[in-house]
Amino acid sequence: MCEHQPPCPSADSADHDAARTVAAHPEQGWSLLCNGAVLFDDTGELFPDGRAIGPRRPAMAA
Repeated sequence: MCEHQPPCPSADSADHDAARTVAAHPEQGWSLLCNGAVLFDDTGELFPDGRAIGPRRPAMAA
């Protein structure tokens, strides 16, 4: 999917969120990366294969 050099990390790699943004929709709270991953403002993620990662929220202090 990535046609520029150097190529972006794949959606399966640990640094997948380092890929270039190809479409940003801050009014809707999401961005599409060159590798096909969708990042949400709440830190959730959706991958091209359908996997999803829920928002990563900081632990509450006791």
